[in-house]
Amino acid sequence: MDASPRRTSANPTAPIRRIRLPKKLRNLELALIVFACVINAGSIVLVQLGALGHIDTQLVMLGAGLSVLVLIFHVIMRYLAPNADPFILPIATVLNGLGIAEIYRIDIAEGDSGWQSAAVRQIVWTAIAIACAIAVIVIVRNHRVLFRYTYLAGLVAVVLLLLPLVPGLGREVSGAKVWISFGDFATFQPGEIAKIALAVFFAGYLVRIRDSLSMVGTKFLGMTFPRFRDLGPILVVWALSMSVIIFQRDLGTALLYFGLFLVMLYVATGRLSWVLLGLVLFIGGALIASQTLDYVNGRFTNWLDAFSQASFDADGGSYQLVQGIFGLANGGLIGTGLGQGRPDLTPVPQSDYIIASLGEELGLAGIFAILALYLLFVSRGFRIGFAGQDDFGKLLSVGLAFVVALQCFIVIGGVTRVIPLTGLTTPFLAAGGSALVANWIIVGLLLRISDTVRNQPRMVVGP
Repeated sequence: MDASPRRTSANPTAPIRRIRLPKKLRNLELALIVFACVINAGSIVLVQLGALGHIDTQLVMLGAGLSVLVLIFHVIMRYLAPNADPFILPIATVLNGLGIAEIYRIDIAEGDSGWQSAAVRQIVWTAIAIACAIAVIVIVRNHRVLFRYTYLAGLVAVVLLLLPLVPGLGREVSGAKVWISFGDFATFQPGEIAKIALAVFFAGYLVRIRDSLSMVGTKFLGMTFPRFRDLGPILVVWALSMSVIIFQRDLGTALLYFGLFLVMLYVATGRLSWVLLGLVLFIGGALIASQTLDYVNGRFTNWLDAFSQASFDADGGSYQLVQGIFGLANGGLIGTGLGQGRPDLTPVPQSDYIIASLGEELGLAGIFAILALYLLFVSRGFRIGFAGQDDFGKLLSVGLAFVVALQCFIVIGGVTRVIPLTGLTTPFLAAGGSALVANWIIVGLLLRISDTVRNQPRMVVGP
């Protein structure tokens, strides 16, 4: 135990003592990880009993391998990030495991349960993604070092966004040009990594220029609006988002990038006027796009008139949306049970509609539990940001957590017909390697920021 005197109001000359959170936080994390692994293993077993009537140990053993990898991650954090948040890693683990179980269930329904199945690929990508998160913890020992690479991160983000437009490299999937392919072996969505690079760039850039964006302006209707010459950053990001809609035909990604910048801008300046200006810009751009671009118009038509026969029967119409809604309705309050629903009746149920698939088999109660996990994950990210003393860490943590929150809202809102459907995937749950890698990198960065924040010297006031 540290015997050095504490600096208090009665002893102001004593050295500042570094206050560390007790190791019981890591023990709490370990207990939660074990509980998450039990849930994941139980989900796979229930899928097999419900859909096959017997237990197949092959996939259970693959899942056990992932559990071992998560435990290795935990051990590494005990040495390299002992003060990190204890909830983030278990939440990501259980969400990822539930996604694998449901993808496996869909593979069984489609008669594809071999080594080339989507579930096995998801397990492989999960292992790669967890390894990337471990690499973040090992390489980035202090999140503030990323501040030095603000403009490099912006350049990397732009390059990643342009890659799908390169002839011979880009690949169009479901009408969206956001993929790149490496021959016939693998495809990757660079925009998933670009959102992390953009978060680093936005955080560093806004820390540098926030004074000019927050201290001057014109008063109107009780709010301070920025000067016209200070609108450059938001107009540039708005133009970038509109370019994604026009050239890459991806409304969801454009909304994600612009929403990320808007929230980080609000956190940096504290001005609600920026949010109002941003909403006007994006809604106006989306409305113009809906009138001039056929595929955007189709998204709005399928949303507003989903149950009409014309939309239901049209190529690329509302058939998927309606089937997903019927699947959710079939699940009722407690669901049909894992392995006993028919999620395969909805097109692309393992990626775009993984929430509808889980909603059918776990019911409304299961969806609420999943949403509660996302809410806790995002709230821990916000808490990490606002607990820190440096502005860069605050903006970066809030931005990364908000990426997960906004992506959940866009995807689940589209599936439940709250907003028009877009092509994003549900974090940690949906099939897709690039999204998994990006989300686990976010986990690694949040863990690193939380450890750095809690490892800062603090003054103890009082006896």
